[in-house]
Amino acid sequence: MNNIMIGRFVPGESLIHRLDPRTKMIGTFIYIFVMLWANNWQTYLWSAVFVVGLIKFTGQPFKLYWDGLKPIFWLILFTVILQLLFTPGSPVLWHLGPLSVTVPGVVNAIYVMVRFVLIILMSTILTLTTPPTSIANAIESLLRPLKKIKVPVAELALMLSIALRFVPLLMDETQKIMNAQKSRGMSFSTGGPIKRAKAIIPLLIPLFVGALQRALDLANAMEVRGFKDAVQRTRYRILHYERNDYIAFFTIVFFVIIFFGIKIVTGF
Repeated sequence: MNNIMIGRFVPGESLIHRLDPRTKMIGTFIYIFVMLWANNWQTYLWSAVFVVGLIKFTGQPFKLYWDGLKPIFWLILFTVILQLLFTPGSPVLWHLGPLSVTVPGVVNAIYVMVRFVLIILMSTILTLTTPPTSIANAIESLLRPLKKIKVPVAELALMLSIALRFVPLLMDETQKIMNAQKSRGMSFSTGGPIKRAKAIIPLLIPLFVGALQRALDLANAMEVRGFKDAVQRTRYRILHYERNDYIAFFTIVFFVIIFFGIKIVTGF
Protein backbone atom coordinates (compact mmCIF):
# COMPACT_ATOMS: atom_id res chain seq x y z
CA MET A 1 0.00 0.00 0.00
CA ASN A 2 1.31 3.46 -0.87
CA ASN A 3 2.23 5.71 2.05
CA ILE A 4 0.95 8.98 0.62
CA MET A 5 -1.33 10.57 3.21
CA ILE A 6 -2.58 13.77 1.56
CA GLY A 7 -6.13 13.04 0.48
CA ARG A 8 -6.73 10.20 2.95
CA PHE A 9 -9.19 10.34 5.81
CA VAL A 10 -8.52 8.44 9.02
CA PRO A 11 -11.62 8.32 11.28
CA GLY A 12 -11.16 9.48 14.85
CA GLU A 13 -12.77 11.26 17.77
CA SER A 14 -10.05 13.81 18.47
CA LEU A 15 -10.65 17.51 19.00
CA ILE A 16 -9.33 18.25 15.50
CA HIS A 17 -11.68 15.65 13.97
CA ARG A 18 -14.69 17.31 15.60
CA LEU A 19 -13.95 20.80 14.31
CA ASP A 20 -16.04 22.30 11.54
CA PRO A 21 -14.28 21.62 8.20
CA ARG A 22 -14.45 25.33 7.36
CA THR A 23 -12.47 26.09 10.51
CA LYS A 24 -9.76 23.63 9.50
CA MET A 25 -9.61 24.91 5.93
CA ILE A 26 -9.38 28.56 6.97
CA GLY A 27 -6.74 27.68 9.56
CA THR A 28 -4.73 25.74 6.98
CA PHE A 29 -4.83 28.58 4.45
CA ILE A 30 -3.80 31.13 7.08
CA TYR A 31 -0.92 28.93 8.22
CA ILE A 32 0.36 28.42 4.66
CA PHE A 33 0.10 32.15 3.95
CA VAL A 34 1.96 33.05 7.14
CA MET A 35 4.70 30.53 6.35
CA LEU A 36 5.56 32.59 3.26
CA TRP A 37 6.80 35.27 5.67
CA ALA A 38 9.07 32.96 7.67
CA ASN A 39 12.71 33.93 7.18
CA ASN A 40 14.66 33.02 10.32
CA TRP A 41 15.08 30.01 12.55
CA GLN A 42 12.93 31.49 15.33
CA THR A 43 9.84 31.79 13.12
CA TYR A 44 10.40 28.30 11.68
CA LEU A 45 10.81 26.88 15.19
CA TRP A 46 7.56 28.46 16.36
CA SER A 47 5.75 27.19 13.24
CA ALA A 48 7.11 23.68 13.83
CA VAL A 49 6.03 23.70 17.48
CA PHE A 50 2.53 24.74 16.40
CA VAL A 51 2.22 21.93 13.83
CA VAL A 52 3.59 19.30 16.21
CA GLY A 53 1.02 20.44 18.78
CA LEU A 54 -1.80 20.05 16.25
CA ILE A 55 -0.55 16.57 15.31
CA LYS A 56 -0.67 15.66 18.99
CA PHE A 57 -4.29 16.83 19.19
CA THR A 58 -5.29 14.67 16.17
CA GLY A 59 -4.65 11.54 18.21
CA GLN A 60 -2.76 9.96 15.29
CA PRO A 61 0.83 8.70 15.66
CA PHE A 62 3.49 11.01 14.28
CA LYS A 63 4.88 8.07 12.28
CA LEU A 64 1.75 8.23 10.12
CA TYR A 65 2.65 11.77 9.09
CA TRP A 66 6.32 10.93 8.69
CA ASP A 67 5.47 8.06 6.36
CA GLY A 68 3.36 10.48 4.34
CA LEU A 69 6.44 12.59 3.65
CA LYS A 70 8.42 9.73 2.12
CA PRO A 71 6.69 9.64 -1.32
CA ILE A 72 7.55 13.31 -1.94
CA PHE A 73 11.09 13.11 -0.52
CA TRP A 74 12.64 13.39 -3.99
CA LEU A 75 10.63 16.50 -4.81
CA ILE A 76 11.82 18.15 -1.61
CA LEU A 77 15.40 17.03 -2.27
CA PHE A 78 15.31 18.41 -5.83
CA THR A 79 14.10 21.81 -4.58
CA VAL A 80 16.74 21.86 -1.85
CA ILE A 81 19.52 21.09 -4.35
CA LEU A 82 18.38 23.95 -6.61
CA GLN A 83 18.51 26.36 -3.68
CA LEU A 84 21.87 24.98 -2.61
CA LEU A 85 23.61 25.30 -5.99
CA PHE A 86 22.06 28.45 -7.47
CA THR A 87 21.80 30.88 -4.55
CA PRO A 88 24.43 33.62 -4.92
CA GLY A 89 26.29 35.13 -2.01
CA SER A 90 29.39 34.82 0.08
CA PRO A 91 31.38 33.22 1.57
CA VAL A 92 31.63 30.50 -1.06
CA LEU A 93 32.05 27.00 0.39
CA TRP A 94 32.42 25.10 -2.90
CA HIS A 95 32.72 26.12 -6.54
CA LEU A 96 32.69 24.21 -9.85
CA GLY A 97 32.02 26.13 -13.06
CA PRO A 98 28.60 27.83 -12.84
CA LEU A 99 27.72 25.83 -9.73
CA SER A 100 28.61 27.04 -6.26
CA VAL A 101 27.62 26.38 -2.69
CA THR A 102 27.45 29.46 -0.51
CA VAL A 103 26.52 30.06 3.11
CA PRO A 104 23.27 31.88 2.09
CA GLY A 105 22.54 28.93 -0.22
CA VAL A 106 22.89 26.45 2.64
CA VAL A 107 20.64 28.56 4.86
CA ASN A 108 18.00 28.97 2.14
CA ALA A 109 18.10 25.25 1.35
CA ILE A 110 17.43 24.39 4.99
CA TYR A 111 14.62 26.94 5.23
CA VAL A 112 12.99 25.70 2.01
CA MET A 113 13.12 22.09 3.22
CA VAL A 114 11.56 23.00 6.58
CA ARG A 115 8.90 25.11 4.86
CA PHE A 116 7.97 22.27 2.51
CA VAL A 117 7.73 19.78 5.37
CA LEU A 118 5.62 22.03 7.60
CA ILE A 119 3.18 22.99 4.84
CA ILE A 120 2.76 19.34 3.82
CA LEU A 121 2.21 18.31 7.46
CA MET A 122 -0.41 21.04 7.91
CA SER A 123 -2.21 19.98 4.73
CA THR A 124 -2.05 16.34 5.84
CA ILE A 125 -3.67 17.25 9.15
CA LEU A 126 -6.59 18.74 7.22
CA THR A 127 -7.16 15.72 4.98
CA LEU A 128 -6.50 13.06 7.63
CA THR A 129 -9.13 14.52 9.96
CA THR A 130 -11.74 15.63 7.40
CA PRO A 131 -13.85 13.38 5.12
CA PRO A 132 -13.80 14.34 1.41
CA THR A 133 -17.54 15.09 1.49
CA SER A 134 -17.01 17.53 4.37
CA ILE A 135 -14.18 19.20 2.46
CA ALA A 136 -16.49 19.64 -0.53
CA ASN A 137 -19.23 21.10 1.67
CA ALA A 138 -16.74 23.46 3.30
CA ILE A 139 -15.41 24.67 -0.05
CA GLU A 140 -18.93 25.26 -1.31
CA SER A 141 -19.86 27.15 1.84
CA LEU A 142 -16.75 29.35 1.79
CA LEU A 143 -17.14 30.16 -1.91
CA ARG A 144 -20.89 30.76 -1.71
CA PRO A 145 -20.56 34.58 -2.11
CA LEU A 146 -19.11 33.97 -5.58
CA LYS A 147 -22.49 32.64 -6.72
CA LYS A 148 -23.59 36.25 -7.07
CA ILE A 149 -21.22 36.64 -10.01
CA LYS A 150 -22.37 33.36 -11.60
CA VAL A 151 -19.39 31.27 -10.48
CA PRO A 152 -20.35 27.52 -10.45
CA VAL A 153 -19.38 27.07 -6.82
CA ALA A 154 -21.05 23.67 -6.34
CA GLU A 155 -19.39 22.21 -9.43
CA LEU A 156 -15.96 23.55 -8.40
CA ALA A 157 -16.34 22.12 -4.90
CA LEU A 158 -17.33 18.73 -6.33
CA MET A 159 -14.36 18.65 -8.71
CA LEU A 160 -11.89 19.58 -5.98
CA SER A 161 -13.33 16.96 -3.65
CA ILE A 162 -13.17 14.20 -6.30
CA ALA A 163 -9.63 15.19 -7.30
CA LEU A 164 -8.48 15.15 -3.68
CA ARG A 165 -10.10 11.76 -3.08
CA PHE A 166 -8.63 10.22 -6.23
CA VAL A 167 -5.01 11.10 -5.38
CA PRO A 168 -4.48 8.26 -2.86
CA LEU A 169 -6.61 5.89 -4.94
CA LEU A 170 -4.44 6.42 -8.01
CA MET A 171 -1.27 6.08 -5.94
CA ASP A 172 -2.52 2.78 -4.53
CA GLU A 173 -3.45 1.63 -8.02
CA THR A 174 0.04 2.55 -9.25
CA GLN A 175 1.61 0.48 -6.48
CA LYS A 176 -0.59 -2.51 -7.30
CA ILE A 177 0.30 -2.35 -10.98
CA MET A 178 4.00 -2.05 -10.17
CA ASN A 179 3.83 -5.09 -7.90
CA ALA A 180 2.00 -7.03 -10.60
CA GLN A 181 4.62 -6.06 -13.21
CA LYS A 182 7.48 -6.94 -10.86
CA SER A 183 5.96 -10.38 -10.25
CA ARG A 184 6.18 -10.92 -14.02
CA GLY A 185 9.87 -10.04 -14.08
CA MET A 186 9.65 -6.33 -14.87
CA SER A 187 12.28 -4.10 -13.23
CA PHE A 188 11.82 -0.38 -12.66
CA SER A 189 15.16 0.28 -10.95
CA THR A 190 17.78 -1.35 -13.19
CA GLY A 191 19.35 -0.26 -16.47
CA GLY A 192 20.01 3.19 -17.93
CA PRO A 193 17.64 6.14 -18.08
CA ILE A 194 16.20 5.08 -21.45
CA LYS A 195 15.45 1.57 -20.24
CA ARG A 196 13.80 2.91 -17.09
CA ALA A 197 11.70 5.31 -19.15
CA LYS A 198 10.52 2.46 -21.39
CA ALA A 199 9.65 0.42 -18.29
CA ILE A 200 7.16 3.10 -17.25
CA ILE A 201 5.02 2.59 -20.39
CA PRO A 202 3.55 -0.76 -19.21
CA LEU A 203 2.73 1.08 -15.98
CA LEU A 204 1.07 4.16 -17.46
CA ILE A 205 -1.27 2.37 -19.89
CA PRO A 206 -3.18 0.24 -17.33
CA LEU A 207 -3.13 3.18 -14.89
CA PHE A 208 -4.66 5.48 -17.51
CA VAL A 209 -7.29 2.90 -18.48
CA GLY A 210 -8.11 2.23 -14.83
CA ALA A 211 -8.48 5.97 -14.11
CA LEU A 212 -10.90 6.36 -17.02
CA GLN A 213 -12.91 3.35 -15.86
CA ARG A 214 -13.09 4.75 -12.32
CA ALA A 215 -14.27 8.10 -13.67
CA LEU A 216 -16.92 6.39 -15.81
CA ASP A 217 -18.14 4.28 -12.89
CA LEU A 218 -18.35 7.35 -10.68
CA ALA A 219 -20.29 9.30 -13.33
CA ASN A 220 -22.74 6.39 -13.77
CA ALA A 221 -23.19 6.04 -10.01
CA MET A 222 -23.93 9.77 -9.65
CA GLU A 223 -26.33 9.70 -12.57
CA VAL A 224 -28.40 6.72 -11.35
CA ARG A 225 -28.72 8.43 -7.97
CA GLY A 226 -30.13 11.52 -9.63
CA PHE A 227 -27.25 13.76 -8.64
CA LYS A 228 -27.56 17.29 -10.05
CA ASP A 229 -25.33 19.99 -8.67
CA ALA A 230 -27.28 22.79 -10.27
CA VAL A 231 -30.36 21.88 -8.22
CA GLN A 232 -30.71 23.18 -4.68
CA ARG A 233 -30.33 20.13 -2.43
CA THR A 234 -30.81 19.47 1.25
CA ARG A 235 -27.90 18.08 3.24
CA TYR A 236 -27.66 15.33 5.81
CA ARG A 237 -24.96 17.19 7.77
CA ILE A 238 -25.46 20.92 8.28
CA LEU A 239 -22.27 22.87 8.95
CA HIS A 240 -22.34 25.14 11.96
CA TYR A 241 -19.69 26.60 14.23
CA GLU A 242 -19.44 25.48 17.85
CA ARG A 243 -17.44 26.59 20.88
CA ASN A 244 -14.40 24.53 19.90
CA ASP A 245 -14.32 26.25 16.50
CA TYR A 246 -14.10 29.68 18.12
CA ILE A 247 -11.32 28.37 20.36
CA ALA A 248 -9.55 27.10 17.25
CA PHE A 249 -9.88 30.53 15.57
CA PHE A 250 -8.44 32.14 18.68
CA THR A 251 -5.54 29.67 18.58
CA ILE A 252 -4.80 30.55 14.95
CA VAL A 253 -4.86 34.27 15.80
CA PHE A 254 -2.52 33.58 18.74
CA PHE A 255 -0.13 31.74 16.40
CA VAL A 256 -0.13 34.65 13.91
CA ILE A 257 0.44 37.27 16.64
CA ILE A 258 3.36 35.34 18.14
CA PHE A 259 4.79 34.69 14.68
CA PHE A 260 4.92 38.34 13.65
CA GLY A 261 5.94 39.32 17.19
CA ILE A 262 9.01 37.11 16.76
CA LYS A 263 9.76 38.78 13.41
CA ILE A 264 9.55 42.24 15.01
CA VAL A 265 11.72 41.28 18.00
CA THR A 266 14.38 39.64 15.82
CA GLY A 267 14.47 42.62 13.47
CA PHE A 268 13.26 40.77 10.39
